[in-house]
Amino acid sequence: MAIQATFIADPVLISSPSRISIRGWEQCIGSFVLKTRPRHPRLSNGGRVRARASLNADLKAVGIPHQWYNVVADLSVKPPPPLHPKTFEPVKPEDLSPLFPDELIRQEASTDKFIDIPEEVLDIYSLWRPTPLIRAKRLEKLLDTPARIYYKYEGGSPAGSHKPNTAVPQVFYNAQQGIKNVVTETGAGQWGCSLAFACSLFGLDCEVWQVRASYDQKPYRRLMMETWGAKVHPSPSSITETGRRILQMDPSSPGSLGIAISEAVEVAAKNADTKYCLGSVLNHVLLHQTVIGEECIKQMEAIGETPDVIIGCTGGGSNFAGLSFPFIREKLNGKINPVIKAVEPAACPSLTKGVYAYDYGDTAGMTPLMKMHTLGHDFIPDPIHAGGLRYHGMAPLISHVYELGFMEAMAIPQIECFRGAIQFARSEGLIPAPEPTHAIAATIREALHCKETGEAKVILMAMCGHGHFDLKSYEKYLQGKMVDLSFDEEKIRASLDKVPQVTRN
Repeated sequence: MAIQATFIADPVLISSPSRISIRGWEQCIGSFVLKTRPRHPRLSNGGRVRARASLNADLKAVGIPHQWYNVVADLSVKPPPPLHPKTFEPVKPEDLSPLFPDELIRQEASTDKFIDIPEEVLDIYSLWRPTPLIRAKRLEKLLDTPARIYYKYEGGSPAGSHKPNTAVPQVFYNAQQGIKNVVTETGAGQWGCSLAFACSLFGLDCEVWQVRASYDQKPYRRLMMETWGAKVHPSPSSITETGRRILQMDPSSPGSLGIAISEAVEVAAKNADTKYCLGSVLNHVLLHQTVIGEECIKQMEAIGETPDVIIGCTGGGSNFAGLSFPFIREKLNGKINPVIKAVEPAACPSLTKGVYAYDYGDTAGMTPLMKMHTLGHDFIPDPIHAGGLRYHGMAPLISHVYELGFMEAMAIPQIECFRGAIQFARSEGLIPAPEPTHAIAATIREALHCKETGEAKVILMAMCGHGHFDLKSYEKYLQGKMVDLSFDEEKIRASLDKVPQVTRN
């Protein structure tokens, strides 16, 4: 007796290996388990299973990609090179060697289209990858929209976000070169947690400078880092020359990612056995994150869907690039034509309010100059900004792609973002991290527009992590204490005045 059946459960989860059992209507695909209530289905011979659609015996199981994708290879206009902070000449590999291992320097400048993922990295990826692609049917119903909303969920990693996708290979390449210590900065703490996790697997020591405002607001992120063996300092700190100088000017400084980067880079540059790791912005970081988009393309193909709109939040840009860059490749090849939207906070709007110019990646001016959309390396977001995404500049590669016209950008204030997050949590069940609330808010706007026009668009959203350690921000919203920050033109202008003037042919 042939039985055709499908599952009534809302999420569409395509990963590998696939295992489906009808006992208690349990659907388990990859490492994600969803239990739904029995619906007394009817069999086609008069039994009690009714199928909405057939299970496809030939459905391709989607596994972990074995290569990262480098969008630079497909760009006819290559991005401007980073410049030495003192000479303003293009950096050479030896200029970066005090900070990074050789393989990451090679990847940073690579024009290869694909780069193989080491087996050791794939083995660790398999702890949480492939990650699920989920259809947000309950959110669709809540919004009463004809749009079909999908989200790629990265919150199942040990650290709870997409950040381990690059933390693991960065630590692997450092360990391969015999490095014993790595240092970094972190804002909300997701990157610091991810690097601490990766270091615990490869036996490296990890030291983290966490932005003071987040250090005080999110003690459990610090405890996660310490649980994985990291040493954590609030930034600005009295440990470095940069930190002492900032504290002398402002003893109550809330810190910024630019300051924390300066402190970590200073320590790495002074210690031969120590390298620096960055969680966003740089080309090799964005490269590692493309496992997200490569998986997602296969997952959408497996369910016969093509995105009309792709939405992701942007701070430094790694999560957004990870999802969107492989789709940009498909767009350049003429296979699809989605609108791709980056969403940033109104409190730190580098793409929509910044200038496209060469600027330092840190506050002290120790890093190479990168051509990017920047608010000025001195810019410090207000500490009451709850939504993460605090970096003063956008990844140079995203800035370049934006300038080429392959994507759009928008800024959304935080109250609207958290209102959308509550709608999402109460319909889909997942509590988002503050960062992807920006993507959720933009997705809701798009879905409501579809409701007005009657268009049944397919919306694909990057859901980069959970918010289990960010509940203070939710408490502030639920108690009515959250405020939208007005865009301070004078503050931005003062910061932009300090952007170095670089003229290149």
